[in-house]
Amino acid sequence: MLRASNVNLKTTPVRNHKPIEIMTQNVSQPQPLVKSQVALVRCDSYEPARVAAAIRRGIDLLGGIEKFAQSGERIVLKPNLLSAHPPEENVTTHPTVIKAIAEIMLENGVKVFIGDSATRGHLAKILRESGMQTVIDELNLPIADFENGKQVYSPDSVRNKKFTIARGVWESDGIFNVPKLKTHHLTRITAAIKNLFGCVPGFLKPALHVALPAVDDFCRMLVDLSIFLKPRLTILDAIEAMEGNGPSSGNAYPLKLLAFSSDLVAIDSVVCRMMAIKPEYVRTNYWGAQAGLGKINLEEIEILGDGLDTFSAPDFKVQRQPDLRFNQAWQYRHLKGLVTNRPVIDAQKCKKCGDCIDQCPQQPKALSWNGKMKTQPPQFDYKLCIRCFCCQEVCPHKAIDSYTPLLRRIVDKVYTNIYGA
Repeated sequence: MLRASNVNLKTTPVRNHKPIEIMTQNVSQPQPLVKSQVALVRCDSYEPARVAAAIRRGIDLLGGIEKFAQSGERIVLKPNLLSAHPPEENVTTHPTVIKAIAEIMLENGVKVFIGDSATRGHLAKILRESGMQTVIDELNLPIADFENGKQVYSPDSVRNKKFTIARGVWESDGIFNVPKLKTHHLTRITAAIKNLFGCVPGFLKPALHVALPAVDDFCRMLVDLSIFLKPRLTILDAIEAMEGNGPSSGNAYPLKLLAFSSDLVAIDSVVCRMMAIKPEYVRTNYWGAQAGLGKINLEEIEILGDGLDTFSAPDFKVQRQPDLRFNQAWQYRHLKGLVTNRPVIDAQKCKKCGDCIDQCPQQPKALSWNGKMKTQPPQFDYKLCIRCFCCQEVCPHKAIDSYTPLLRRIVDKVYTNIYGA
């Protein structure tokens, strides 16, 4: 593909990262429905041999590693490396999953790189704490450059056509997306599509939150980003998922699943059905289907491997009621305090480290110290808060949670009574 060093334009169109096999069709003839394939493989633990067998089975169900990467190609493994947490806390993609994938790729002559743009903290510490550095050392994997960016133009995207992409992604031939399944207060879940936000260098992500505070606008940006990146394969780590106060402060849920697909919308939609969420309520799914990124309807998806019912999780703690959406920015500004969840700090858990203040993308900050002595937890100015929950993502002490206003609780209660969801 085109390298950044070979072009002089500030904004450069580049081919999407797509699977190698491109099927051509005679457009003059009606075509049968082509279903997206999602492979579901049960894996009971992170024991290395079990994970390796499950990863190999899932890839083979979709046609083998050769369908997604060829010998000599430079492929970036993109895990979720949100922040520095040990593997057992389920904040990051588990290192045994990354190792199993990398070993199969290396066996087939693929040049494997690993990278992510963390929300906060030094990458070296995150790699060490997450157990990923051990894998990197054992397999001698180069670390892709996710700190420096390259501005690109995405002609196929719908609304957002300009992005700054990590140089390590730009210089690769393709991406293997390896997310961790978790809840998320802004996007409801973080899985295949949301994980690709890490391909934007860290210092630029807060600016996108400020520019796109409404959930629909933010999710449409994620879809446009995914259209440009189009990873060759997504392998979802949900052996131990995170429910509740995700993506960094929730609780483990043993879903015992590894999911595989080249269709980002399909894999996220299938996971939603496991957790009894209407897939369209996750707005990345809705807008992704609208934009042609992937399939959202179950009749358009072929499930391979273990059955969908095997992973039924109706007790998974996640927001199931529909979002209250705003068609205009002024509606969001004036009504967000009445009907949108907001971050709150538990004074008993807060250690007054100030990470939440540093991470807040707003200027002026939406939370600050009450006085110079820092004897009390930071305080929110909810008139400034855009509900991006960046503060909650980075809190190392699990001291920030989500509060649902009374009016929103009433709306959700009425909805549940009517629809039983």
